[in-house]
Amino acid sequence: MPASPAPKSAAPVRTPDESIDALHRIILASLEDDQAIETVSIPLSGKSTIADYMVVTSGRSTRQVASMAAKLAERIKAETGRPVRTEGLPTADWVLLDAGDIIVHLFRPEVRSFYNLERMWAFGDAPTVPGPVHEPFED
Repeated sequence: MPASPAPKSAAPVRTPDESIDALHRIILASLEDDQAIETVSIPLSGKSTIADYMVVTSGRSTRQVASMAAKLAERIKAETGRPVRTEGLPTADWVLLDAGDIIVHLFRPEVRSFYNLERMWAFGDAPTVPGPVHEPFED
């Protein structure tokens, strides 16, 4: 009887937290390599069930935003095997990448300033922006 083949050594099994942390590091490294501007990572764990992190960043132009989004989606797929859903790539004013546990928003600076997602998702953690005080409307 022929000898059975030696078992293949399997890659180490990662816990869900390790996989999320590895994906987070891949995303942040890719954005840094592509010279993203003002990258902010917002932990959503315990605040929302849509993802564990939301990463918000900017590019200097629509061309840079589109390039960063395409490279990031390719890198995530190549390094993790995870499919990445992408929205907004044709206009590249605001591109959303959904990598499952992490959502990435890439903006042109003017569009990012208009939507101000960091403040919306901070749930009171973000500093208040000084401005005029509005009195409540009275009949």
